[in-house]
Amino acid sequence: MPDRVAVIGAGPAGLMAAETLALAGYPVDVYDAMPSVARKFLLAGKGGMNITHSEPLPAFIGRYGPRAQQLDPVIRDFDPDALRAWVDGLGVGTFVGTSGRVFPTDMKAAPLLRAWLQRLREAGVRFHMRHRWVGWDEDGALRFVTGGPVAAGRAAAQLSSAASAPASSGLADDSASVQAAATVLALGGASWPRLGSDGAWVPLLSALGTTVAPLKPANCGFDIGWTPFFSDKFAGAPLRAITAQVTDPQGVTHARTGECIVTATGIEGGLIYALSAALRDAIATAGSATLTIDLAPGLSFERVLEEIQWPRGSRSMANHLRSRVRIEGVKAGLLREVLDANGFSDPQRLARTIKALPLTLLAPRPIAEAISTAGGVTFESMDRRGMLKARPGVFCAGEMLDWEAPTGGYLLTACLASGRAVGKGVAAWLDSQAGRSDGGT
Repeated sequence: MPDRVAVIGAGPAGLMAAETLALAGYPVDVYDAMPSVARKFLLAGKGGMNITHSEPLPAFIGRYGPRAQQLDPVIRDFDPDALRAWVDGLGVGTFVGTSGRVFPTDMKAAPLLRAWLQRLREAGVRFHMRHRWVGWDEDGALRFVTGGPVAAGRAAAQLSSAASAPASSGLADDSASVQAAATVLALGGASWPRLGSDGAWVPLLSALGTTVAPLKPANCGFDIGWTPFFSDKFAGAPLRAITAQVTDPQGVTHARTGECIVTATGIEGGLIYALSAALRDAIATAGSATLTIDLAPGLSFERVLEEIQWPRGSRSMANHLRSRVRIEGVKAGLLREVLDANGFSDPQRLARTIKALPLTLLAPRPIAEAISTAGGVTFESMDRRGMLKARPGVFCAGEMLDWEAPTGGYLLTACLASGRAVGKGVAAWLDSQAGRSDGGT
């Protein structure tokens, strides 16, 4: 049996699996379709590299929703404190921001990645870029299409039939076959495909009999269908200091306070991302979702009504709302978007709308625009080590698994923890294989 482990996917999960295996003494080759490693990681860090979160561990694990139970042992084995210690070991300091999020001292992803790659190379990890995985041949070897954009396009065309085509059908000349003692797949989901995560692996694993939950956008924006006037005037405007809530298909109400951004077609941003799973599922169930926004969360309904009823004299209603309730700009625009003239002349109705403005969300934005992906390889399709039940020796890690989490450091923490857990799982499986071989015949 060949003695090298193949890791396919050079994002955080794949790199952590490679590090864990290398430190355990296994030779590792990392393959990726892109020209350089961790492209999504670097882009996500441009606005400030959010590594993890400092909230108490039970609450932290609860952020993974329906998959919290499966991820609990994985994250406890590499929790936020351990992650920060690991970053510190790379020579990069961290700090906790006012929101509880954890960042590198310089807020940048590139120095951390450079130090990490240096450690991996010193540990003997070899990197093979521009290698797009397209399945296995009849001998069980990994099949890659190699080279630049032309080869990548050819590989994409082959992927549609790679899962069912006979191995003898062959690949293009710019191809490679690799035998591996074990394989880690860390191929990401389907968000930001231009950075490498395109979901092309789904038919390959489905053809094995592995259950793959449909990939869906997570941490995404939503379409609303503004009037042309509102869209032209307010697209790009931040909507600050609001509380939003939605009731999911199970009848559970989710509420968050924060800010978001009006777009030309709808709404997006941190507050919306935190509610995106519930909004997406409500749309899938009912065809639309109602997002209820409190435009003045610091004031009670009674106080808002009192301020609206305060005599305004010759002032316009716009000036009255601005001076009495601090409703102006995009917030005033939203009121005009949902209320007619009669609504503005009715103090009760106006106050109710300020405290509970209903927006009908029609659809999530396309998965290619989402920050992350929901769905993927189900945990039930793998054993406790992360190995596919349908293909012994093949392990899966990271965002290609069936879990999702909000932004705030939860995504990266789970990817790193998952990669580490799978690296340990591969090492344990290889050790057990060697033991059976040595003690067999």
